[in-house]
Amino acid sequence: MMDTDKKLQASKVIAAPADDVFALLSDPNQHPVLDGAGMIQGVEGETPPISGIGQVFTMNMHADDLGDYRMVNSVTAFVPGARVGWAPKVDPTCELAEKLDGMDASGHTFTYDLRVVEDGVEVTSTYDWTGVKDPKFEEMFPRVSQEQLAGSLDKLSTAVG
Repeated sequence: MMDTDKKLQASKVIAAPADDVFALLSDPNQHPVLDGAGMIQGVEGETPPISGIGQVFTMNMHADDLGDYRMVNSVTAFVPGARVGWAPKVDPTCELAEKLDGMDASGHTFTYDLRVVEDGVEVTSTYDWTGVKDPKFEEMFPRVSQEQLAGSLDKLSTAVG
C-alpha cells in the first residue's frame, strides 16, 4: 500500500514509442521543457543523458518562495526504456543551503515508470518524499502538486509528439 501522505502519482498514456519517451525523460537537458511546476531553469554544465544508477546531474532552479538555487540529482533508478528516477538534494555550495542553515534538504525522489500499452506507452510519474528525515525540511512538502505532476506528463506528451 502506497503511503499517500508522502507520495503523489500521475499517469498518462502517450501515443509514442517507449524509446522516444524514455529518451526525453533520461535527458536532463530536456527537463525544463517537461517541468509542469515551472521551477527547472536548466542544467548546470555539460550533462549527458542518464545512463545508469549513481550518475549525478545538477539543475538550476527557481521557486518564488526560495529564489534561485541548485539541486544535485543522483540517479536512483535506471532500466532502459522502462524506468528512470533521481533523488534531488540542495547543492551545499548555493545560497539556499546557507538559508536552510544545516537542514538536511534531501530524501525525496522523482521516478518515471513506462509500460507499453496498445495505444503507446503509459507513463507513471511518482513524487515520493517518504525518505525525508529532517522535520523542518518535511514541512516544505509537497513542493510539487498533483496538478503540476500531471502537467509534466502533458508536457512530455507534447514534446514527444
